[in-house]
Amino acid sequence: MIAVTGANGNLGRLVITGLMKAIPADHIVACVRRPAEVDDLRALGVRIRNADYDLPETLDAAFEGVEKVLLISAVQPGERLRQHKAVIDAAKRGGVKLIAYTSMLRADTSSLSLAGEHKATENYLKDSGLDFVLLRNGWYLENHTAALVPALAHGAIIGCAGAGRFASASRDDYAGAAVAVLTQPGHTNRTYELVGDYAYSMTEFATEVSRQSGKTIVFNNLPPADYEGALTGLGLPKMIIDVLIDADVKSSQGELDSSARDLAKLLGRNTTPFSEAIAAALNA
Repeated sequence: MIAVTGANGNLGRLVITGLMKAIPADHIVACVRRPAEVDDLRALGVRIRNADYDLPETLDAAFEGVEKVLLISAVQPGERLRQHKAVIDAAKRGGVKLIAYTSMLRADTSSLSLAGEHKATENYLKDSGLDFVLLRNGWYLENHTAALVPALAHGAIIGCAGAGRFASASRDDYAGAAVAVLTQPGHTNRTYELVGDYAYSMTEFATEVSRQSGKTIVFNNLPPADYEGALTGLGLPKMIIDVLIDADVKSSQGELDSSARDLAKLLGRNTTPFSEAIAAALNA
């Protein structure tokens, strides 16, 4: 059986959907904190098990009879490493053979604020003795398309990325990579740098939004302090604000751009172009 942690999240659900195309539903374990919220997955035949990163005893039961685990990284900075260690330890106790972990692009050398806990998790996983696959996901297209509603209302996309480039891919692309390494041979103890084939600057992104929407949308490049103030005014949590500002600033140093083509190779197709992601978001 293959278990997916955080299975009720956006990425987790896409992975479950992809796995169901490759293996029987009853060979899939959806590990979630609130089992009552995934009756739709249960109805499809997926096994539902309670699994809370903060309650190790639930993890032991969740991994019973499981051969492979997709560890989708936890959300809260500062708590991730502790939570990830709990999952890895429970998997080892339960006889799991392989863990695939959703890390971040160039986690071992990146200067992004999120990199430290990802690097530490990678090292802990390698030292565990378990077989592993490191899925170093780049930036998500959805991180930018999520801002289209206010952009269309105000005629501007705001940020502090300058001319920084984002080799972003869609959440569905990253889910497809996870499904591939969990269901196909030849990926044991491999590290994949996963990015999109079509990098863009935020000015190029705004230009494409203008073309598709028929409205003039500009990229308004702000000083980081001003961008922080704007995001605070929108009511975003501070931990999200800090991540967004850090990513924008570091993008201008090349931290979120890459020519790696691991993702397209795993998918067996090109990754989702940013123009296509914009079109889907506008249609939605």
